[in-house]
Formats: sequence, structure tokens, C-alpha cells
Amino acid sequence: MTDTEPPAYDAIVLAGGAARRLGGADKPSVRVGGRALLDRVLTACAGARNTVVVADPRPTVRPVRWTREDPPGGGPVAALGAGLRHTTADRVAVLSADLPFLEQLTVERLLAALDATGADAALLSDADGRDQPLVAAYRTAPLRRALSALAEGDPGAGAAPGLTGLPLRRLTAALDLTRVPDPLASFDCDTWDDIADARARIREHGHVLDEWISAVKDELGIDLDVDTGVLLDLARDAAHGVARPAAPLTTFLVGYAAARGEGGPEAVAEAARKAVALALRWEEEANAAERSASGNPASGSGPGR
Repeated sequence: MTDTEPPAYDAIVLAGGAARRLGGADKPSVRVGGRALLDRVLTACAGARNTVVVADPRPTVRPVRWTREDPPGGGPVAALGAGLRHTTADRVAVLSADLPFLEQLTVERLLAALDATGADAALLSDADGRDQPLVAAYRTAPLRRALSALAEGDPGAGAAPGLTGLPLRRLTAALDLTRVPDPLASFDCDTWDDIADARARIREHGHVLDEWISAVKDELGIDLDVDTGVLLDLARDAAHGVARPAAPLTTFLVGYAAARGEGGPEAVAEAARKAVALALRWEEEANAAERSASGNPASGSGPGR
């Protein structure tokens, strides 16, 4: 790690619940915006050094380590304990697999809050101010201690040893907490109505383009930050300066050219710049031809916009 790189973190994604309110459906595989809920969460924690998913294995958007609590279906505390055994970083993001609006920035905010406050855990809070311990960042050492204490049980209180069936509030009560409010990222899908609401939200005008680009990148296995504004401007200039069908064809060729070169965002931007300049030259020639046909060839030499 260099001085400019943030400390490493691991991620634990809990994806093995029974989803009773979904009629027992495999909730992590339910699609929102064309992407499985689990894949959406895995994309949000793609910066993790090591990602452990507590669930039965299934195809995912990126490689992960699989594990299960024993016995399966033992609840979130038992699942967290099973996942934590496979982590080594000093910090761990703990996430449920039903968060359609979770983004990498949210995970980074949780980790930053953990570092800034010195707390044991940074929890997201929802629109009603309720803690979300499964959208959180934890310091690994105090989390291990708290889980170990819970696993030992409390014979004096009649509590049996083990983590199976324990509520999350028993765990968080033993930790020093800080909160990060975020009503959107904390939205989880417990019912089919929640799924329908999430699917409707991502098609809102302010979100649909980003959602679509993220879905396409996941589907194609592309991990590349691209300035969509540059590509949209290119498509506009190609359509306006050449012909409407030139827009999609030109953006495809720009992507192909970038892939043959360095392949990064800079290569895309440079290829787009060249294509835009070409489209503007085509538009200038078309405008000059129109002026010549109208008997006014000297009315200007630049693009007619």
C-alpha cells in the first residue's frame, strides 16, 4: 500500500436468508435493472481486497469466496461469524444482498466515517433514522471480540452458547457505533412490492442512464470509468454532422479503437476527440455545399451551429 492508497478492507455479503416474504424465492438472484441483486452489491464493494459471500454458490459478476453458517439458515449473526473467519483486513464491510441502490461511494463513506470517528462500527441509517447493521463498516478486532462473547453464551441468563438465531441488536449493543444517514442506499427489498418500487425508481429520468451503463458494463465484464457526457456529445455531433445512423456506429468504432490502444478512459476520450473533430469537419463541408448551392459561398467557414 502506498501513502496515497486507502487502507485495505474486506467485504462480507450475507445472501443466504430464507426470503419468506418473497415466498421463498432466491432473493439474491432477483433482477432489478437487469442485474441480480447480489451482483449489484458485489459491484458496490468491488474495492474490497477479499469478498466473502455467505450463501450457496451461484454465478456472480466477479469472483468471490463462498461459505455458509452451520447450520444453514442460522440467522445474520451466525452468517456474519461464518464470513468473518475468512477475512484478514483490519476493516470489513458487512452488506446484505438485497440493496439495489448501494454504490461504491456509499461503502467508501462508511469506511471513511469509521476512520474519522474511531468507532467500532459505522452503520447506515434509513429514512426513519433506524440503524442498518447489514449496511455497515466494522473494525475487525472488536467485531471478533463481540462475536466471541456472544458465542460463549450467558449461562446465568439462560442463554445457550452459539450464534444461531441471535438478533443483530445483541451484537451492535456491544459496539461503539457511529451513523451515516442515507435513505436511498439503505433501501432493501424484503417484499415483491419493494422489488417493484426499486425497478420503477431506476427508470426515473435522473437515474436511468447511469443504471443502464452500469448494467451493460457488468453484462460485458467491463471495469472502466467512462465519461458518458463525452460519448453523448460524440453521438450528437455524428448524428448532426453526418447522419443519424452514424451516431451508434461511431461510438462503437471509438470503443473499438480505444480497446486496440491503451484501453483506459484516456484512450476513449482521445478516440472520441478525434471522431468529434471529424464529424465537425463533415458538418462544415455540408454547410459549405448548402451555401454554394444557395449562391452564398462566403457566408461563413465554420460549422453552422
